[in-house]
Amino acid sequence: MRAVWYDRQGPASEVLVCGELPTPEPGNYEVRVKLEAAGVNPSDAGRRRGPAPAMEYPRVVTCSDGAGVVDRVGQMVSDSWVGRRVWLYNGQRNGRWMGTAAECIALNVELVTPLPEHVSFAEGATLGIPGMTAHYCVFVAGSVQGRTLLVTGAAGAVGHYAVQLAKWAGATVIATVSSETKAARARAGGADHVINYRTEDVAARVRDITGGEGVDHVVDVDFGGNLTATLRCVRANGSVAIYASNGDRTPRLPVGELMQRNVSLYPMSLPGSPHAARKRAQTDIGSWIASGQRMLSVAARFPLYEAAAAHEAVERGDKVGTVVIDCAR
Repeated sequence: MRAVWYDRQGPASEVLVCGELPTPEPGNYEVRVKLEAAGVNPSDAGRRRGPAPAMEYPRVVTCSDGAGVVDRVGQMVSDSWVGRRVWLYNGQRNGRWMGTAAECIALNVELVTPLPEHVSFAEGATLGIPGMTAHYCVFVAGSVQGRTLLVTGAAGAVGHYAVQLAKWAGATVIATVSSETKAARARAGGADHVINYRTEDVAARVRDITGGEGVDHVVDVDFGGNLTATLRCVRANGSVAIYASNGDRTPRLPVGELMQRNVSLYPMSLPGSPHAARKRAQTDIGSWIASGQRMLSVAARFPLYEAAAAHEAVERGDKVGTVVIDCAR
């Protein structure tokens, strides 16, 4: 089969190789998916670029998310999976060197979820890490029905899904964005209030919107960079879910204030999140996309042999949605 891999870390154009590898066979509890699309996430680009985390294997097939059709099953897996359209996540993670930038992948059936007919394979490839991360961050502190959530970076891949999932679950959503174009995207996803953090005082606007109470929960794209504003936004006994902190990797925490106000912090990384939470996310995302037309955003598409260009598009940082590789091209 054709696949794209790297044997050393570095710039995409220098280390990514498109070539032939043996087609995998599914093992016990595994299915093999004939891939139609792979999602390229910032974490995939970061692992390829290095230096941290270091490579776990001498060779890594890049990308972790994808969508396609199950064409073979291993022992202990029902034959009913054969022929199903599916989306998958964490292909190249936690003990697996074989990612989704390939024509096929074999992986545990628990990482695979049915994909409705009305959702394209390219759209399905955007659901993995972004959708699963968004779900965990929205629901980690409990039900959001009737609560008010702040989603920072609401036009990004994770943030946009967080807005939609929170609205689907009955929350009032306040979103922060950096432009009017992104504001329109957040509103289209269901945000009740949108704040441009480049031109407005986020905390002041949140306090105004909530009558001075603050929000119940924050889904934060940059915990270190947003820390001062976030603490002004969240109410006593509220909570903050953290999935990135690029503005300040080692923020100094005001522990006393957090204790006095009983604010809970939930830092997370999807591969290490609890198994039960990941299974619930797969189930809920399946129900969410099946219950109506959702905004599943494909930022750009590249053929498999242009995987380096796909990685570079992610690294530029100006994409809206998820960059997708067409595995069959």
